[in-house]
Amino acid sequence: MTPDPTEDARHMAHALRLARRGLGNVWPNPAVGCVLLRDGRVVGRGWTQPGGRPHAERMALDQAGPLAAGATAYVTLEPCAHHGRTPPCAAGLVGAGVARVVTALTDPDPRVAGRGHQMLRDAGIPLIEGVLADQAADLQAGFLLRITAGRPFVTLKLASSLDGRIAMASGESRWITGPAARAHVHALRAQHDAIMVGGATARTDLPHLNVRGIRTPQQPVRIVVSAQALPPLPPQDAHHGPLWRVDGPPAQVLADLGARGITRVFCEGGGRLAASLLAAGLVDQLVGYTAGLALGAEARPFLGPTGWTHLAQAPRFHLAETRAIGGDLFHRWTRA
Repeated sequence: MTPDPTEDARHMAHALRLARRGLGNVWPNPAVGCVLLRDGRVVGRGWTQPGGRPHAERMALDQAGPLAAGATAYVTLEPCAHHGRTPPCAAGLVGAGVARVVTALTDPDPRVAGRGHQMLRDAGIPLIEGVLADQAADLQAGFLLRITAGRPFVTLKLASSLDGRIAMASGESRWITGPAARAHVHALRAQHDAIMVGGATARTDLPHLNVRGIRTPQQPVRIVVSAQALPPLPPQDAHHGPLWRVDGPPAQVLADLGARGITRVFCEGGGRLAASLLAAGLVDQLVGYTAGLALGAEARPFLGPTGWTHLAQAPRFHLAETRAIGGDLFHRWTRA
């Protein structure tokens, strides 16, 4: 049967939806999705499990059992080809007798980097690459950045009034945005490996830096960027992730986090940390929540000093999404 590009794209989109379930809980591994299709019917589905194992392909193969033989495997990232804690997924697909493999991306990890695809070809399995590659690259941005640039993907969250203020001059800030927006923030936190704030924010707000109100396989790492000792934040437990203090220039901080396996960071300020990340060109995505009130010049701005003197120095972002959440406006911007 001649492959149908439309059907391949449809089933890869299914695999990408499965992969998204792993965001925030599989680091340092990538969040991968896999769908096994035989005779027009899905016989196995999988996604990278919390902690990074089992891999998506193994989960789908185990679900399919003998029905994997003769199936088409849709995988959002090149199957691994190296022996780690588990055998290579490429070898698992070959051993299961799949008839065809469709992938979205080649894995840039030097341990893989085309070897998984070659293992499939050497076994005589027809292979199609690059299906929905752009969507897969967006989903895998954190893993790809860590492998190719040595740092995690950075989302900067800005919740503010209409005039860009995050608190009154006294520091009062609860609450500028409404409950629906705050619940949405927790959903985004759950899709990141770590939540990061500056030292001043940690000492002033004593934030929990955790995911609340929704179920999540594991809590994000809590990161405080500060040269000073940490304030008395909650200890690590079932409701709070590990607590790390880091210090140094933004590029060095992110390089250190990348070296520790972090692939996606959700930065929630304060203003000085946000400004330093923007000025260093290290923000990959901006998410904003704008409330319907204005606080005036006396209130605290959401950005500290950047040192910019010309408009051309300010990084531009593309508007990717905007919608109302409760009584607030949500807007998401990606690096231009």
